[in-house]
Formats: sequence, C-alpha cells, structure tokens
Amino acid sequence: MDGAELYTLVDEEGNEKLFELVDMLEENGQVYFALIPHIENPAELLEGEVELVVLCAKTDDEGNEILEPIESDEEYERIADLFIERLDADAEDEEDSDND
Repeated sequence: MDGAELYTLVDEEGNEKLFELVDMLEENGQVYFALIPHIENPAELLEGEVELVVLCAKTDDEGNEILEPIESDEEYERIADLFIERLDADAEDEEDSDND
C-alpha cells in the first residue's frame, strides 16, 4: 500500500467502493473531504478524467465522524471550486519544482 488515506463509501445501490483522500479543508467551521476513486496503478489516473467526490464531515448520534453528501448545490459548487483551485495550485507547484 502506498500510504494513502483510504475510505470505503457506499453508493445509493449499496455498493462499496474504495476512495483515496486527496485534500481536506475547513470552511466556516465545517470540515470537507475531497476524494477520488482508489486506483492501484497510478498510470491509470493519466488515462482519463478522475471523479472528484466532495463530502462534509458530520458527527452521528454516537459521536462518530461520518462523511455525508453536501445537501446544498450552491455549497457543493463553492467547496468543489475551492478544492479544484487548491489541487490546481498544488499541481502547478509540483511542475515548477520538477523544472528546477
């Protein structure tokens, strides 16, 4: 394993899928997670578009942290845009350091 932080998510049909944490941020006291499907072979990431899943952290009745979809479309778009900006900046920084 490559040391990635992995999460098992269950879709609407009850299917479990493994996702990898790519970023986390706090905005107005709420914590958000950006995840992508976990792929064993990193070269596969270069073969096409990668689905970015954005979820918010909540606490259930038993005090456990759970990840839930963002209910508001406006909030989802705002947070997704923040993650995309951060990921783009990270990619640019990585390219700059590779060119040094």
